[in-house]
Amino acid sequence: MPPPTPIRALLVDDEYPALQLLRAFLDKVSDVEVVGATQSPLEAIELLKSQAIELLFLDIQMPHLKGNALLKALRHPPLVIFTTAYADYAVEAFELEAVDYLMKPYSFERLLLALDRVRDRLEPMRSLPARLSANETASPAAHLVLKCDGQLRRFRLDDILFVEGLREYVRLVTRQGRFVVLERMHQLERMLPADRFVRTHKSWIVAIDQVEAMDGNLLLLGDHRIPVSRSRRDQVVRRIFGTSDQ
Repeated sequence: MPPPTPIRALLVDDEYPALQLLRAFLDKVSDVEVVGATQSPLEAIELLKSQAIELLFLDIQMPHLKGNALLKALRHPPLVIFTTAYADYAVEAFELEAVDYLMKPYSFERLLLALDRVRDRLEPMRSLPARLSANETASPAAHLVLKCDGQLRRFRLDDILFVEGLREYVRLVTRQGRFVVLERMHQLERMLPADRFVRTHKSWIVAIDQVEAMDGNLLLLGDHRIPVSRSRRDQVVRRIFGTSDQ
């Protein structure tokens, strides 16, 4: 049996000792390949653009750009484990769908637990490119092919109103009705074209053209009310209405 494909990881922490300790820990893990380590969040952005990174270890309190702000700036972020001495950002970290949140100083055993969670998420994601390719080559009419009720079903992008996350599944709401689809939220987000759909909340994606109005932190789509999380509000308003909320 061939060895598992290494998880390509980038380490970002402005504290050199913390960076070195994390690297020493990961050197003991056979299926993790550290492809870069930097104390600069700005350099991290360039590395993420130039290399295929699957896992990002990210400190939060850094000069020039905080780790959570860096993550929000990425259009297609990799899996993320936050490493920080501050508990204040834990809720926001999980709103941003971080795999884990390691409080410094953390042990090698705690790091191994976080990596187990990464492997659980990464396994289905690694099969995604083949499905994306199939959709792109077989969908001249802008369809997605998804598994629903034990069948492969084609969904026209023009018919999709919004997507609701249901842990291991998602509910796809279309003009034709509601469908429970065997797919994870972050995977489906990557399959939907970014110029037509926007993530409004950890559990919601909406079709931009279907939004009629915004009332407080709710988007109005006919009889539907879709929540917008505080951390995503500015981006959502710009994407849908082309203007600032301020």
